[in-house]
Amino acid sequence: MNGSDHIAVGGKPVAAPPGERDGHKDPARRFFGRRKGPSLSARQQSLLAGVGRRIGIGVSSGEYPGALEPRDLFAGLEGGADIWFEIGFGKGEHLAWQAARNPDVGLIGCEPYLNGYVGLLDKIQDKGLGNVRAYADDARHLLWRFPDACLARVFLLHPDPWPKNRHAARRFVRPDNLDLLARVMADGAELRIGTDHPVYRRWTSVHMAAHPDFEWLAEGPDDWRTRPVDWPETRYEVKALEGGATYFRYRRRCRRCAAATATPANMAKTI
Repeated sequence: MNGSDHIAVGGKPVAAPPGERDGHKDPARRFFGRRKGPSLSARQQSLLAGVGRRIGIGVSSGEYPGALEPRDLFAGLEGGADIWFEIGFGKGEHLAWQAARNPDVGLIGCEPYLNGYVGLLDKIQDKGLGNVRAYADDARHLLWRFPDACLARVFLLHPDPWPKNRHAARRFVRPDNLDLLARVMADGAELRIGTDHPVYRRWTSVHMAAHPDFEWLAEGPDDWRTRPVDWPETRYEVKALEGGATYFRYRRRCRRCAAATATPANMAKTI
């Protein structure tokens, strides 16, 4: 946003959500991580200009000011279609796999790393996927705009663990981000978190157990040590197995039952 507090839309300024402002000082609202790697090839630039223009979500450009209904991004899907959301899709292997096997689901992915974003565009073109939309920036820019209870599934697979204590505020699994996910996830929606890092594994286990809106679906060790059949083994997944991958699955609790809070019993259900 070049330090501005507004997004220009049709010549009129619209207030941007906190954290979309480049000059924001709160580390919990800023994005930390790579945005660009090696220079894009001519083919990659062509993908950006072609597929990227077709499936890209132009929030930062002001295309979608204010609230954004995710189903409006999928003209070809039925009105009641489920919407799934992936935070940080890497090169898009998982997102493309899910899209190909769930053609009646709309999938939205976010990836600030441009070279990874282009990797997804390549897969979309190669597989002819029409049910994917992508945003090349911080996923929270979209989540802040989404209405309540609009997502049926959310994926956070192998996020940067930021293992040093002084960088803990940079981890995505934090109370404020979990509150945000709880708001946009429908009752019964599933949150999947994958990690192979021991610090992030423990951190996720403790913070998710403390949040009243999420229920861990594991009944025993095999449930978090064994990859579900609909959780594809990507190249990164194979690498993660060497470090002992963990597959967390959580359910968004029913809002009518929201009187439940974190209890000692819930807190005990950690790794």
